[in-house]
This record gives sequence, structure tokens and C-alpha cells, in this order.
Amino acid sequence: MEPSRKHRRRRWPILAAGVAAFTAVAAISMQVAFAATLFSDTFADGNTNDWSKSGGTWSVVDGAMQQSSAGSENARNFAGSTSWTNYTVTARVKPQSLASNGFVGLLARAKSSTTFYRLALLPGNSVQLQAVNSGSVTVLGSASRTVSTGSWYTLGITVSGSSITGKVDGATIATGTSSVAATGRIGVQTGYASASFDDVTVTDAAGPGTSNSPTTPVPTVSDTPPTSSSPPPPSSGWPTKTGDASVSGTIPVSGTLDGGMKRYCCIGDGGQSESQDPMFELANGATIKNVIIGAPAGDGIHCLGTCTIQNVWWEDVGEDAATFLGTGGGTSYVIGGGAKSASDKVFQHNGNGTVNISGFYVENAGKLYRACGNCTNSYQRNVVVSDIIVKSTKVIAGINTNWGDTARFSRITVVGDSSHKTIICDKYKGVPKGSEPSHIGSGPDSTNCLYNPDTDIIWA
Repeated sequence: MEPSRKHRRRRWPILAAGVAAFTAVAAISMQVAFAATLFSDTFADGNTNDWSKSGGTWSVVDGAMQQSSAGSENARNFAGSTSWTNYTVTARVKPQSLASNGFVGLLARAKSSTTFYRLALLPGNSVQLQAVNSGSVTVLGSASRTVSTGSWYTLGITVSGSSITGKVDGATIATGTSSVAATGRIGVQTGYASASFDDVTVTDAAGPGTSNSPTTPVPTVSDTPPTSSSPPPPSSGWPTKTGDASVSGTIPVSGTLDGGMKRYCCIGDGGQSESQDPMFELANGATIKNVIIGAPAGDGIHCLGTCTIQNVWWEDVGEDAATFLGTGGGTSYVIGGGAKSASDKVFQHNGNGTVNISGFYVENAGKLYRACGNCTNSYQRNVVVSDIIVKSTKVIAGINTNWGDTARFSRITVVGDSSHKTIICDKYKGVPKGSEPSHIGSGPDSTNCLYNPDTDIIWA
């Protein structure tokens, strides 16, 4: 039995835990709706293209972003959007050296290079949650905590309205209030220290009435508590179209196309032919959102560079829902939405870089994601999958380990699979074009298929 299936055995006690089981699945559905991943960087692509540095010496070393100038007074690196409001940012942080007047920190709501919130690891086994305003520091809270060079710590900051909370390794260090910054990017920082940073993730933590992304229709659960040993699976929760848009050929998209939840149809023959035209072709940096794609959908969406696909729903995938073709590195995002009836795969990754999939619902598919194993060019490809619901799908991700592909998973809910047959991560040996890649295994490891089957996968 595959390692990805044999360790995760969640059993709901009969009757007594029925309501608890229902509540757990409902909570998961709400998480998918309101905790979409806004940004993620594992640095597996070997670059910091999505970051903007200010001071210090930055590079990617051993799969992590490193600031190596221990004598730098103020080294910062920023990422994300200046318009982000309420969110949670987490990162793994390892101080390499730490002078007596030094610090290593994670930043949230960076309004400028000198105004932000900071969770700082300090010498003397201290951690502080700080509000930094034009370089002036106000301590919102602190705690004694072992801080050792050469050790990894998971830092997290949640900003919601005027409330700021800092955590280390999941434990709350401090919570305070401040009006220093209402919006801003994320960042990392060192002062008279060197450090490594990895697994940076930003999730939407918007409060009532405020959101960083549009509300996504998500799977819902029955309001009848289960009376058996397994909770009921969510239904599709498919959105209702607001109108129809006729498609006679490929629609080019540069900038942003907001479909307003119209149903776009139709193109192609609904089959598996690789020669079908896409319904949408996204230029580098383009965004498509709030679209229902009817059947037949041709070859779905083509992303020519990096792109964002937000709240897009495929009624019947046909060939592929989307193909990522960009070869310039960087990260493309699939945020929310859902897809049904993909006899082969939903997302095909032919270029390089990273595809980040979050808040997605997939039903009746062969694979959710496949890194091309026999394209003309052989690249290292990476995928990050979080906060998704999977139903009647054989494989979540297939990658090529001989090319250094990585797949990271967190908060994956597999419904209606009491036998745990769904494969989380399939491994292949990539081959030149014209040959067929060979399957070489599946399941978690420390190099390519990155997840904990006991904590990252929920069998509901």
C-alpha cells in the first residue's frame, strides 16, 4: 500500500461524534472560501524573481532564500501587493548568525521600506511583535523564547483591522493593536545578522465585510448531521451563471478579464485532441476571473507567461482546463473555482516556474495537476496545492523527480474515499519528446513530494 494512503486513518466515532464530524467538514469548506492562498514561495525554482530587495546580499542557497551579509545594518526583501489588507503571512526562518544588537524578522503590511509590522527573533532568547513607523519601533508584545542560530523557526503574523498577532511555531507570542499600517506587502528582514528564509505563504484572513479576493462559491455540506462513521461529502456548490457569452474563437486576454460570472461557450469538440484551440489565451501577467466555462471548452486556458486564474469554473474540462506555458520562471496562481469531468488532467504544466493552486474544487478527474513528462523542453517544475476539496479524482499531482520537480501540499480534503485510493503525489521519470514517462512511485518524501500524511491530508 502506498505511503500516502496507509498512514492517514481518520475515524469518526459513530453517532456520538456525528455533529463534530459535520462541523469539521463545514469548517474545511469555510476555510476554502475565506483562506485562499494569495502568495507562496518555496524558492524551489532557484530564484527570487518575485521579491524586491533593499540592502543586504540575497541569493537562493540549498532551496532557501538567504541573506548572507552579517554586517548589514538593514537588509530587507519584499513581495506581494501594497493593497493587501487582512491576511496571515508565515515563513520558516533560520538565523545563521546573530550579533548582540542584531535581529531576524518577518514583516507584514509593509507600507514602505521603513513602515511595517515585524515579528523579530532577538539575541538573549527573546521574540518581539513590533510596529515600525518610519524606522521608529514600538513593541506591541514580547515573550521569552529560545532563539538559536542554525535552528529553523516558523514565524507567523496575522493582521486583521487594527489587531496584530505574532506566532512562533504555532504558539501565540503576542497580540496588540496599532494603526501604523492599514495595507502593505510582506517581507523579511535582518539587522546585523545572516539568515535563511523558506516556505513563505500568505493566506487571506479578511474580516467581515472586507476581502482581498472575491467570494468564491464553494462546496457545501448537508445540514443533516451524519449518523454513520463517515461525514457526508460536500456537494459541488456550483455557481449560477449571470448570462451567456458566445465564443467563436480564441479570446486573447492582456491585463484583466472579469467575466462577471457569465458562461462562456463553446469551442472545440470536447475530446482529448491536443490540437484544439484554447478558449482563452492569457498574455504574460494577465488575469482572468469570475468566469464559467461551458462545454465544449477546447483546450481551456493557455497561460503564455505567468498568470492568475481566479474564481473560474469548468463544467466539463474536455482536454485540459488550463495549460501553463511560460518559460520565464515566476509563479502562476489558480485561486478558487472548480472543475468537473477531466478524464485526463485539469492543469497541465509545460513551462517552468511554479503553479500555486488554492481554494479549488475538483470532481471526477484523472489528475488535478501534471508536470509535463515528455515536452520538447525539460524543466524543473513546482506546484503548491493548498485548501482544496477533492472528489472522485485519481491523483492530485504528478511530477518528474529526475528533473527536480517538487509538489507541496497542505490542508487537502479528500471526500467520499473511504478506501483512501486517491493518490496525493505520483512520481515519474521524465523523458524526451516522443517517449512516454515511466511511473516510479508515489507518496511523501523529503525532496519532491512534500507533505505530512497525518496532518496535511484529511479523509472526510
